[in-house]
Amino acid sequence: MLIFKSFTFDAAHHLADNVEAGHKYSRLHGHSFEAELSFEGTPDAKTGWVRDFAEIQAVIDELRETLDHNYLNDIEGLERPTLERISIWIWGRVKKDLPELVEVRITRGSYREGCVYRG
Repeated sequence: MLIFKSFTFDAAHHLADNVEAGHKYSRLHGHSFEAELSFEGTPDAKTGWVRDFAEIQAVIDELRETLDHNYLNDIEGLERPTLERISIWIWGRVKKDLPELVEVRITRGSYREGCVYRG
């Protein structure tokens, strides 16, 4: 069975190291991001849950505290904050506490683009 929990965060970044001078992504800019975390497992016989959503929310709260309304380039591990690297960064912080994690999906809705990371 697969369960998921989504959250949003707004953050600024630049990708100057990834593009030529003058490219729009080389300038400081911001996005509204949506992250979706998916967890897979067999529901517990007693609780009926793959994982308690309250436990998932506690981890998400920590992620949001770090990411939301911050400058991603200043966060350790996100110095070059592409969607791919943000996905991997989130995976690394969630998987250790919630081993049922099977997928991190990051989207920038206004651009209709995203990234899926499955470890």
